Amino acid sequence: MSRKSLALLSAASVLSLSVAAQAADPELTVLDWAGWEIDGMLQPYVDLHGQKPTFAFFADDDEAFQKVSSGFRADVVHPCAASVPRYTEAGLIEPWDISKIPEFANIPERMTAPFTTEEGVFYIPTDYAYTAIAYNSETVPAEDVATVQVFTDPKYAGRISMPDNTDDVWSLAFLATGVTSWDNVTDEQFTAAADWLRSVHPNVRAYWADPSELSQLMASGEVQVAWSWNDPVAILLAENFPVGFNRSPAEGAATWYCGFVNMKDGPGNEEKVYDHINSLLAHTSAQPLLDAIGYALANDAAMAEIPAEALKAAYVDPIDTTLFVQSPPSTELRDRMIEEFEMIKSGF
Repeated sequence: MSRKSLALLSAASVLSLSVAAQAADPELTVLDWAGWEIDGMLQPYVDLHGQKPTFAFFADDDEAFQKVSSGFRADVVHPCAASVPRYTEAGLIEPWDISKIPEFANIPERMTAPFTTEEGVFYIPTDYAYTAIAYNSETVPAEDVATVQVFTDPKYAGRISMPDNTDDVWSLAFLATGVTSWDNVTDEQFTAAADWLRSVHPNVRAYWADPSELSQLMASGEVQVAWSWNDPVAILLAENFPVGFNRSPAEGAATWYCGFVNMKDGPGNEEKVYDHINSLLAHTSAQPLLDAIGYALANDAAMAEIPAEALKAAYVDPIDTTLFVQSPPSTELRDRMIEEFEMIKSGF
């Protein structure tokens, strides 16, 4: 899959689930981010079963959770780490049998430990990347994006974009106000971060909902600076657009990881659930993932096989900077962040 085709598929997130699921394996339903039916990552599954799983798509973590909690039946879902507690607290998922996942041993423990209990492992991380400052490198001086305070700069009023995503905007707001983790956030720290987001809101041209939307906003010149994932940058680079991606501003950047939960009483074939996760974690999946959307595979052994220059070109090479890890916040804090962000976007 090319990066250009990913941009088109990201736009498909607004289509109905019935449109998304066509000519695919009826014994495995995957609820996933739009554009994630990446050919190379699914080839081991196709080799076994002759076709890809049935896919249904979502635009963000909140939408995915709402779908399954409202009765949509899937075998596996692809949330990011910060959203997983909602699935466990709602009793929607069951532990994985890691004895059936040979590459599990190559997933960093820092990613799996938060989801491992006496009952088992409830989450299999598959991918990670960053949220950092994307900018038009021809019109925005590098010194302007040396700090996340660029988002409050009147010079860029009406020319910035922020993600319409709770975890991403709050990790930025906390970094901007001197907090590097949302563990044990105080009321004073929360208020300071909320006030910072309110100060940014008048500068925002748009809150982007998916990578294709942000890449189009930047390509058109409407947006000069954005708080961005890797994939909008990958799309723009593929179109030879002069985009920079600063993962080392003075205050730091955010890093996140996503993966799969195994739904209780899924409608499909449980053995195919494991064929799917093993296909995604295969060593042969690392390069297709990097090529398609600029993400790293959560399999350290597979990533070690990719040349350092390729990692650097995709902005997933190691960096020496403060990183706000978007690990699971408490349910209370996440609910508070969601509610406050909706108020900020509404101008309150």
